[in-house]
Amino acid sequence: MVKKVLLAIVCFGTLFSKSNIYERNCVKCHSHQVVSLDKLFYRYLLKYSSERAVKKSLYDYLKHPSYFKTIMPSGYINRYGIKLPSKLSDNDLKRAINIYWDKYKVFGKLKLKRED
Repeated sequence: MVKKVLLAIVCFGTLFSKSNIYERNCVKCHSHQVVSLDKLFYRYLLKYSSERAVKKSLYDYLKHPSYFKTIMPSGYINRYGIKLPSKLSDNDLKRAINIYWDKYKVFGKLKLKRED
């Protein structure tokens, strides 16, 4: 009985927790970085332009970071180096990237001003 109650508490705590995979793993570390997550997002968007291409390049870089895959300038890489590969599972990494995309995407958020 006690085990069932503890399991229910853990499940509800996970479901209703304010933090998610993106906040726990990405925001936690990037809050101390020189370049913010929103700036990184816009660099990716500028270079890759589509949702599919941005998500794929992010996934590829985070799984296997390299100098040739980074979007950061060489001066930044020379000073701070290349990040370590993500320890997240494939599914968790994809979920974090989806949350990141939804948070910063501009598509559907821009409003056109009508001039009548």
